[in-house]
Amino acid sequence: MTQERKLRWGILGSASIAIRSVIPGIQQSSLNEVTALASRTLDKAEQTATDLGIPKAYGSYEELLADESIDAVYIPLPNHLHYEWTLRAAEAGKHILCEKPIALNAAQAEEMAAAASKAGVHLAEAFMYRHHPRYEQIRDIIASGEIGDVRGIHSTFTFNSSGSDGNVRFRKDWGGGSLYDIGCYSISAARMLLGKEPSAATVIAMFSPQHDEVDMMASGLLEFDDHIGVTFDSGMWAAFRNTLEVLGTEGIIEVPSAYVSPGDERSNFFVTVGDNRREVQVATLNQYAAQADAFARTVLNGETPLYDAEDAVRNMRVLDACLKSAEERQRITL
Repeated sequence: MTQERKLRWGILGSASIAIRSVIPGIQQSSLNEVTALASRTLDKAEQTATDLGIPKAYGSYEELLADESIDAVYIPLPNHLHYEWTLRAAEAGKHILCEKPIALNAAQAEEMAAAASKAGVHLAEAFMYRHHPRYEQIRDIIASGEIGDVRGIHSTFTFNSSGSDGNVRFRKDWGGGSLYDIGCYSISAARMLLGKEPSAATVIAMFSPQHDEVDMMASGLLEFDDHIGVTFDSGMWAAFRNTLEVLGTEGIIEVPSAYVSPGDERSNFFVTVGDNRREVQVATLNQYAAQADAFARTVLNGETPLYDAEDAVRNMRVLDACLKSAEERQRITL
């Protein structure tokens, strides 16, 4: 039996998210292989590649993009570099998985989507959690009417990294702050589950002088049609939380570990209707591997992506509104 061709990946940079999660996920997937890694110095690239079992190392991103054997690139660079290197990768004919948030604003995201379309390459934003099958289960439960009409959603993603030195998330000009880093998860989850876009955003944030005036904590309200409010917390100076709750007229869906999936029973979620609370078992899998395989099926097999570049543009528009609201302390309509 002929083995199905695998998508060959190059990694632009050696960020911790790439080393810790995304590269191992691609390597564990069925349809992908990591063949090269580039860093700003050859020594660092070679050491990282050796540690992760990657065959080739390059001392510059340009060299990796010139490698014709590479089909796709993953971009885990700081947020302010997503725009430049996505455009360069598209020009080089590479398919692109770009870390969230895809850009610093919606205008950049639109240019990136247009460049990918012109080059005929697939561009996706790296929201790995959306590819875990539990979210299809959650959408099915909502659609079934089991919890009634949706009245609200509450999402949290917070942790405390306030004491870390040299953190790129504390550079305002680099796209730092909690909204960019983790608030984007809550925004994307609300849009995904409701299947629509919000009409307004109101956010209050704590901009920290100790951290280059980035938002270290933000709490927001997104307004959707049918009088549905989505509330969320995003924080880099707060205790760890990572939850999602969908409130219906008849019941509640609770996801205790909404965005981080440990790959065991802690990834299960709960449905409560009246006095009945049931635990829904979910598949044990690596959601980074699931993300990579979904990307590969689009590139290799021509499958329609679940989330395309235009989805990333729409998410960025909401994120723009949230940041504007926090900075100006007012409600922003979209």
